[in-house]
Amino acid sequence: MTPPVFAHGSLRLYLLSLLAEQPRHGYELIQAMSDRFGGSYIPSAGTIYPRLAKLEEEGLVSKESDGRKTTYSITDAGRAELEARRGELDSIEEAMTDSVRRIADEVRAGVNDAMRSLRADLASAARSARQSGKTESAKAAASAGPTMQAHQESVRALHDAELTLNQFRQELRTELRTQAARGNVPQEAATLLRERLDAVRTEVLDLLKTK
Repeated sequence: MTPPVFAHGSLRLYLLSLLAEQPRHGYELIQAMSDRFGGSYIPSAGTIYPRLAKLEEEGLVSKESDGRKTTYSITDAGRAELEARRGELDSIEEAMTDSVRRIADEVRAGVNDAMRSLRADLASAARSARQSGKTESAKAAASAGPTMQAHQESVRALHDAELTLNQFRQELRTELRTQAARGNVPQEAATLLRERLDAVRTEVLDLLKTK
């Protein structure tokens, strides 16, 4: 997974914006950034704490420890810098939106590819069943009835499978778009979908081979 690249000074500015919303301790800042990027970027403690220390040195944030955790708060000087660089912050937010949107597009692409592959495999299986039915009918008229019935059942099963796939794709696409708008689509979702759909495809093909 490739994390978003912050321009020089952008990460410290974004930390100030998060602290302007409310005081937070280090883990809460890490979690908040992960949530904002839909899980596509999770900064390490080694990335966050040195910048917080620098912001404290500059008088832009203050900290208070209760013995268990240290809570950071933005100072008046920090709010002044944040306001002065409001345009830069807006650009960072736009870049975050683009990043989450790209991840959602990757997820949709993975689902669509898997769906097309499944439909192609099912269609191929149906064609094989039709060809087999024709061959069996030519061999013996007595077996034509059962063969035709099997062919009809295969066509109905294909139709049901395609309806199921289409419904799944439409419902998942709607949910993905909804969650992407909230910044809740992590890269792991695309990986999980590919793995699970590949597994389903393998199981379906194995089932077809036994028939």
